[in-house]
Amino acid sequence: MEEITHYERMGGEATFRTIAHNFYVGVAKDPILSAMYPAKDMAGAEDRLRLFLEQYWGGPTTYSDTRGHPRLRMRHAGFHIDTAAHDAWLRCMHAAIIDLAMEEELKEELWTYFQYAAHSMINQPNGESL
Repeated sequence: MEEITHYERMGGEATFRTIAHNFYVGVAKDPILSAMYPAKDMAGAEDRLRLFLEQYWGGPTTYSDTRGHPRLRMRHAGFHIDTAAHDAWLRCMHAAIIDLAMEEELKEELWTYFQYAAHSMINQPNGESL
């Protein structure tokens, strides 16, 4: 008997498409985060986020198949990510997941991961050690 993946329990592609879309709606409205997208075209980033999240949570490996290893810290090294950007990112992500129709336990797993991921992307000092 096959075990059901987190991806499937969380609602599969539709859920991750919703998360990525809602996240980028928030990004577009946030002055810190939207500044990281000079052309204001976030469609590609939205798709990449969805594919990454799907793969991370046990779905299709399309992200790695098309882009290689995620190497998130390296891929974000060119962006100025300090505590303010970290906090803005988490606000947008929290808004993207808070109203999802899924078990609270699964939302908590998502939120725990997003907090860890956001912290690991900080690459600029704020007067404190990283």
